[in-house]
Amino acid sequence: MENTTEGKWDSLPVKLHDSIMQTLDELGFTHMTPVQSACIPLFMRNKDVAAEAVTGSGKTLAFVIPIIEILLKREDKLKKMQVGALIVTPTRELALQISEVMGQFLKKFPQFRQILLIGGSNPIEDVEKFKEQGANILIATPGRLEDMFRRKADGLDLTLSVKHLEVLVLDEADRLLDMGFEASLNVILGYLPKQRRTGLFSATQTQELEKLVRAGLRNPVRITVKEKGVAASCMQKTPARLCNYYIVSNTHILVFQVFCVHGVLVCTDVMARGIDIPEVHWVLQYDPPSSASAFVHRCGRTARIGNQGNALVFLLPMEESYVTFLSINQKCPLEQMAPVSDVVDVLPKVKALALADRAMFDRGMRAFVSTIQAYAKHECSLIFRVKDLDFVALARGFALLRMPRMPELKGKNFPEFEEMAIDTDSIRYKDKQREKLRQKLLIELKMKREERAAAPKRHNDKNKAWSKQKNRKERRRKTAAKRNRDEGSDMDDEDMKELLKDTRLLKRLKKGQISEEDFEEQLTGGQKNQRKTAGPSEDPHSSAGEDV
Repeated sequence: MENTTEGKWDSLPVKLHDSIMQTLDELGFTHMTPVQSACIPLFMRNKDVAAEAVTGSGKTLAFVIPIIEILLKREDKLKKMQVGALIVTPTRELALQISEVMGQFLKKFPQFRQILLIGGSNPIEDVEKFKEQGANILIATPGRLEDMFRRKADGLDLTLSVKHLEVLVLDEADRLLDMGFEASLNVILGYLPKQRRTGLFSATQTQELEKLVRAGLRNPVRITVKEKGVAASCMQKTPARLCNYYIVSNTHILVFQVFCVHGVLVCTDVMARGIDIPEVHWVLQYDPPSSASAFVHRCGRTARIGNQGNALVFLLPMEESYVTFLSINQKCPLEQMAPVSDVVDVLPKVKALALADRAMFDRGMRAFVSTIQAYAKHECSLIFRVKDLDFVALARGFALLRMPRMPELKGKNFPEFEEMAIDTDSIRYKDKQREKLRQKLLIELKMKREERAAAPKRHNDKNKAWSKQKNRKERRRKTAAKRNRDEGSDMDDEDMKELLKDTRLLKRLKKGQISEEDFEEQLTGGQKNQRKTAGPSEDPHSSAGEDV
């Protein structure tokens, strides 16, 4: 099949419900895509489907429509707590998008209710919502769904609810496996009835995916949607109407800001899969994606469903071999674009913004740290190497006021980098509440420093075995390195430890887990008592919190 339109919806060999046809017309979907014309009839004829199609080919409607059709044709109508369809997808963003599409169609079918089960919210709230409202269609991420199956003690028997399951959809199945959800998927499959229809949708085929097909599908019909004019043996993995470009440029001109520009998406791996934003004409990739397959999916945010689109990735001079790698590994050719000559220098303005608002200062520091760490963990480590980076030029490009503390910069001096002659702790947040909290914590830190300075020094470690002293120092060193890498703070390690404790306490207050009186008591007296009772065996590890 070619990835072009495949005729109007009434040309399907199966008849769609009038209300579905009406919704399609209202949404402006006048013609089908190949994956839709192939999958919908098979689903409605009780076939399992394993579909491989390039990103942007319209896979969502290929399973949303048959799900509703199948549930409508049930002899026994679904009750409040009976789940007839389950859609599992790798990310919250994609789950939300699928839910929006499903919601458009369910407006005309009020007898069906859907529910989102995704991370980032309180699982108990999800349990209560399910018990109160019920749901016939579940759209979920694997981790939260697996957790919900174990909530029987909280009054939710999801195992009983899915006994009436008619359809299971695994969307972006290759990404589900890439993100390490294989164990969760196996657990979830174990709870589901064997007599069901299953659809598996992905943009690529791998050996791991083939194992999932064998485990979750019964005699599936395999569908591969290829690009027009591309032979199956050398199938291009990006849409045919996508123009892929790259620019070779220096580090310091790579950072830019986009204000009020329509049709441009600045893309990272977070946005690489399943997100459908209308009328995106350009995808700009500031950094090289973490894997070659992620490059294909980033580009797929444009040129969707037969539309024209462009994608541009920035590369450093020593990274140009990545173009050849993509052409061979992902069947994705790129064309070089000449660098822009009249670049406007916005860095002084960005520095001014960082001086005026600590939130901007924090963003620059974290972006710098994240970029370097992305290189350190990159899949193509022979091409993207930390040692090739010009740290000074990169810091200038992010308009940093000072170099952050992080392991990759340890022991290095940067005389070419001119740090601003300013105490960065004096930079205030424009958000008054956030700044008020920071000032309160800084006062607490100052008091703690004075208390520590006045207290007699302990020498307990001298009585311990040398090996135990060394191990404890090593653990402390690693913990401090992680904090410095994440936060890039001017404060010393002990100050940061106390600051993080106070920040976590504030989070508990905001969530209503403690009262204001408890907050004040624990922030002042409680921490002093803790210092008095804590001995040398106290665990030196603590989790990183938010920067102040």
